[in-house]
Amino acid sequence: MEIHFLEYFLIGLFAGYMSGMFGIGGGSVRIPLLNLVGIPLLNAFGINLLVIPFSSLIGAISHRKNINWNISPYVAVGGILGSIGGAYMAGLIPNLALAIIFFIVSTITVMGIYFDRISPRLAQKIKPNISIIVIGAFILNLLTGIRGGSGGSLFPPFLKLMRLNIHAAIATSLFVTIITASASIIIYWHRGDIILLPAIVVIISSIIGARIGSVISLKTKSEWLEIGLSIFVVLLALLVIYKAV
Repeated sequence: MEIHFLEYFLIGLFAGYMSGMFGIGGGSVRIPLLNLVGIPLLNAFGINLLVIPFSSLIGAISHRKNINWNISPYVAVGGILGSIGGAYMAGLIPNLALAIIFFIVSTITVMGIYFDRISPRLAQKIKPNISIIVIGAFILNLLTGIRGGSGGSLFPPFLKLMRLNIHAAIATSLFVTIITASASIIIYWHRGDIILLPAIVVIISSIIGARIGSVISLKTKSEWLEIGLSIFVVLLALLVIYKAV
């Protein structure tokens, strides 16, 4: 396998930026791009998970004032269980089926961002509680864990539905993905799926990108963050479908 240092660096920089900007783990960007430059998919999963705690930590530090510490522990508990389950299931489901699941979940994600406007009465009837938060985090992480992620792309809209504003949702998502990704790393490391040299390059550039994205995010109006996240999630879902077909 050839070592593409520049490609790894640029992939990490861009994915880290998206992580800091939108509160996502960045795997939806890193995984397909790493695979595109020649890294096998399962190894791309492992590298992505190793990067997430570092890039998310930088973003979480920048957003620390907006983290909801009351909800975070419950999201983390459900997320850890889901991440472990998803990590074990990775590679067992056909790619096309995974792509379809990803697209459906991504569509639901975008609807979740605007759920309070699409169906305000139903949104008001949803009463966030510990059970909903834990179960919701478990399901989200199980689905994203199958794709080698940490749940970061789905946490912001889910947390917004749990009555957090978009800035608090992004900040809390960044903090929780540090924990959920770390749980999956143990499994991937034990299986030998993490290629260390590319991972180091991507980690360094992801940290830089996450810092830049976090600074810009803090200065961006909530409605623009919602629009940006929505477009980003849909485009990635379409990319996954395209690659699977």
